[in-house]
Amino acid sequence: MPKIVDARGRSCPEPVIMTKNALESNPDEPIQVLVDSQVAVENITRFATGKGYTVDREKDGEEYILNIRK
Repeated sequence: MPKIVDARGRSCPEPVIMTKNALESNPDEPIQVLVDSQVAVENITRFATGKGYTVDREKDGEEYILNIRK
């Protein structure tokens, strides 16, 4: 079961910081990030891929689910 980071309703850079903290505390575990902004999707994806993670994106209505793993 991945750790879930609920960053919905938050504006950047807060979702990126929340994702960074989750990845640092669980470096080898999958993380699932929930956001409701395309900008947050792009910023988190850029950050995570830059750190060597794989990001799979899903759109669920007005929200996005980012599955991040090594």
